[in-house]
Amino acid sequence: MHFRRRLPSLTALLTLEAVLRRKSFTVAAGELGVTQAAVSRQIATLEEELGQPLFLRKHRAIEPTATCLTLGATLAQSFANIAESIEAIKLSAQDVVTIGATVAFSSFWLLPRLADFRRLNPGIQVRVVSQDNRIDLDGGEIDIVIRYGLPPFSDGTVIASQGDIIMPVCSPDYLKNRVAGPLSPADEFIETEVPDRSWVSWGRWLGERGTAFDVKPSLRFNHYTEAIAAARAGQGVALGWGVLVRTFLNDGTLVPLDEAEFAAEGRYNVLLPLKGRGTLARDRAAAWLTAALHG
Repeated sequence: MHFRRRLPSLTALLTLEAVLRRKSFTVAAGELGVTQAAVSRQIATLEEELGQPLFLRKHRAIEPTATCLTLGATLAQSFANIAESIEAIKLSAQDVVTIGATVAFSSFWLLPRLADFRRLNPGIQVRVVSQDNRIDLDGGEIDIVIRYGLPPFSDGTVIASQGDIIMPVCSPDYLKNRVAGPLSPADEFIETEVPDRSWVSWGRWLGERGTAFDVKPSLRFNHYTEAIAAARAGQGVALGWGVLVRTFLNDGTLVPLDEAEFAAEGRYNVLLPLKGRGTLARDRAAAWLTAALHG
């Protein structure tokens, strides 16, 4: 429908609604930020287009005609509907928070805890972006990111951080069936092969412990989630990042192979973008992430 051809000037309609609501050309002009003469011109233009008067001009007073009152009621309702729709859109945007993290952090740490955040914040929608490539905060699409590394970061402000320890983990059945003692070439090693050097390899972990033997992994995966799934299935021993595998250690599907631990160099950092405005949803999610990460 080509309604634009059938409608008068939107400015004139807004002016009419203001005049009817304020019952005065002068007061309406003040609200609209224009002169009284400009209001009079808009009303006169509208009357000319409609082909009939909208007000009866009296001494120091105006009286709307029946036609004017009918049109005014329609305008008031229509403008109210538009305002409500715009407000709903704004609130909808404010009620969505987008959180970015690696696939492993999202799968192992964030997702099991999201139910708690949603219970505490039932009106907030959560969007999770999971990728192992670095998530850039400058694009404006991500509200919060959990990034592993050492601050500072050029695109975000760190509001919370948490260190980690790395330990050999396996399933209870694997631990029961292996020969007791420290790690040895006889163990079935599960390796994570990724370009990101922040992931610690078996060779590096054993080197830090002063253990000298050549590791020949039985299984290699390019995603940490798959390596941990294989370890939980009893297919060998993997390097467990404590923060990430805590859920599996708690439910007993993974157990430490021994008491050996290696402190990771980096930290899990909760970052907020340097650019852009915060929202209530983002602020609540940031506070919750901070508490949960330190909990």
